[in-house]
Amino acid sequence: MLSIRNIGIKSLNVNQALTRSFTSSIPRLQQQTQPQKSHSENPLNWEQFLALRKSQRRVNLVTSIFSALFASSASWGYISQIEMNPTELIFGIDPFMASAIGMMGASVLGYLLGPLFGDGIFNLRHRKIIHEFTEKQKVFLDRIKKNRVDATRQSVANPVPDYYGEKIGSLKEYRQWLRDCNAYRRRAREFV
Repeated sequence: MLSIRNIGIKSLNVNQALTRSFTSSIPRLQQQTQPQKSHSENPLNWEQFLALRKSQRRVNLVTSIFSALFASSASWGYISQIEMNPTELIFGIDPFMASAIGMMGASVLGYLLGPLFGDGIFNLRHRKIIHEFTEKQKVFLDRIKKNRVDATRQSVANPVPDYYGEKIGSLKEYRQWLRDCNAYRRRAREFV
């Protein structure tokens, strides 16, 4: 009996030791797998990246239009409130012409400032994946730099295909851009 009892106690100790080691390793396994889940939970593929890039361009365009309209209406509000003497020249120009040039300049400045607001809106809207988006953006721009053509060889018959790759919005358009770049290189070699 003594031997059976010793075997039973030994097996009980082994089982307890195994369960303790297994349960103690569970938190370590969870800690190791949790960061991987957050990054690979919903990975951003190239098609989604290019669609987001296209939507970013649209948001920037819309905010540029609105900021240009706001700047022109604000400049019109300022110009309509000041008193102008039609006999005095402003920078050697008729005052009404100078005010029109100033209003157009304010509109252009508002249009150029629009993407600053657009990027802010885009980043707030997609803040969960913006880190992954910026990483893909760097890789994409490196690919564009690597595959872009030499613009010094352009002519009327051989225009440069989208030098910065701004209009690429899908994988199909990217492949077409690569084909256009190769055709440009071929024509530049043959005709120059």
